[in-house]
Amino acid sequence: GVTHELRRMNNYGVLAAYLPVFGTIVGQMQHDLFHVYTVDQHTLFLVRNLRRFALPEFAHEFPLCSEVFQRVPKAEILYLAGLFHDIAKGRGGDHSELGAADAYDFCLHHGLSQYDARQVSWLVKNHLLFSSSAQRQDISDPEFITAFATQMRDEVHLNYLYLLTVADIRATNPTLWNSWKASLLAELYLATLRALRRGLENPLDQAERIRENQAEAQQLLQRHAVDAAALRKLWHELGDDYFLRYSGSEIAWHAQSILAAQPGDLPLILIRQGTRHGGTEVFIYTRDQDYLFAITATALAQMGLTVLDARIITAHSGYVLNTYIILEESGQLIGSTYRLQEISATLKQQLQQPQAPALHRAASETGAPIGQVSQRARRQIKHFPIPTQVNFSLDERNQRTLVEVISNDRPGLLSAVGQAFIDCGVRLLNAKIATFGARAEDIFLVTDTHNRPITDAESQANLRKSIIKYLEIQY
Repeated sequence: GVTHELRRMNNYGVLAAYLPVFGTIVGQMQHDLFHVYTVDQHTLFLVRNLRRFALPEFAHEFPLCSEVFQRVPKAEILYLAGLFHDIAKGRGGDHSELGAADAYDFCLHHGLSQYDARQVSWLVKNHLLFSSSAQRQDISDPEFITAFATQMRDEVHLNYLYLLTVADIRATNPTLWNSWKASLLAELYLATLRALRRGLENPLDQAERIRENQAEAQQLLQRHAVDAAALRKLWHELGDDYFLRYSGSEIAWHAQSILAAQPGDLPLILIRQGTRHGGTEVFIYTRDQDYLFAITATALAQMGLTVLDARIITAHSGYVLNTYIILEESGQLIGSTYRLQEISATLKQQLQQPQAPALHRAASETGAPIGQVSQRARRQIKHFPIPTQVNFSLDERNQRTLVEVISNDRPGLLSAVGQAFIDCGVRLLNAKIATFGARAEDIFLVTDTHNRPITDAESQANLRKSIIKYLEIQY
């Protein structure tokens, strides 16, 4: 009865009396569109979610979490971390750091060992790390997985933090959790688990990951009559980044479809459900065009669809292999065959329009974005304004510029950013889409038209100005 008794203690003021730091968060509102509960309610919901992972009757809800929970050595470590994870909110300063100190003192005061106290404190301090890494980093990059596994230290810490993260997100907002977030967190968890079991002294490198993905794809393609010479030629044109970003099953799916396509089939639009990404996967294969990303993002927004992730790959041959993971605006999976056919037909029509370059020129001349997104931003967003920020950093290893756009989430955001890239002569190589309630934190990896990073202050200032301009138009 952990959840039941904690709620009774909170209702009668016993919890705040016994634990004065908890009393400071009782009834404390969180003034954003991310959290819909007071801090104390959110905390007790989190503990309830953790408790459900332990009960066999709820194993069908989150099978992986229920399985992982059986491997944690001490459930009380999780419950205490959940109780303290937001306990320092509203005090000023970093609530994770302050809460970690509170948790450590509480554990020692109540007779836990130094090891257990440090473990609870570590979980509180890092309770946002798993979620932010999954949504903001390239979890297909072996180097990132190795670095993340090093932060986890061992399987025990990884298991605890994964369970705490799932329980935390589910306790934040009933509409926030969806199949895509579930698959994203699970993918990071399983990749990190493999890295830890392999040994941090023997990390998987990019060349090995590429060989593994290609071998898996070849094994799957053996079931189909695929021309071996044509397959080698296609793969030679794609580049290493493609084989790192896609799994073996995705590579096989793409190759089979591309090699079977006729010239008149372009742009090739493939859509499938039930993927490892937890959303509907839209794959586009066509010749590269400057306006491609902006037109695609606008078309998806006009259909009331939410883009959760975008992978932009340009082959050496001048063709693009772009993938968008989408859900309905409500956060639900796309349910009907008719809806899937509508998406495919609309995208094909929009990308085939001969007037698209003219739209691009008109947009540049008038300052209006390509296409119009009919959906309006949620009314509540105007009460929680987030000034648009555009930050730049250099990805030295890959010689690309990382552009971070922080703004209010709204329909048409991606199409507005895409238009700004066109105006400034920026090539989009990859995108990482992350939304936290009303706050969008999207990351774009870009170069100039000569495949060089954008490093000079003037070019960055022009791009920042253009992005803000188009976002203001959409808003």
